[in-house]
Amino acid sequence: MAKRINIAKTFPKQAFWDMDSTKLSAQKDKAIIIPRVLMTTNEDTFSKDIALVESVYDANEIYTILKESKERISNTVCRLVSQRYNKPTFLRYKF
Repeated sequence: MAKRINIAKTFPKQAFWDMDSTKLSAQKDKAIIIPRVLMTTNEDTFSKDIALVESVYDANEIYTILKESKERISNTVCRLVSQRYNKPTFLRYKF
């Protein structure tokens, strides 16, 4: 049986400003949680932020969820995630 993760205590509250994070399930709501936690990261804070996400999710889950997400994840974050996991680069915004 998987360990129950308290999302409200694990991730920054501001990532879930518009919802009750105590009602989120780490497994059922990972498509919301992963992008939200990484939405505001940048090159300076990426290592800390991705380590926090990796404390709950594996690399494949993170990469796949971000690649498929419609959330506003910056191209910088997309590149950093791709590089970290040595996977093909994906971009959210194409010019």
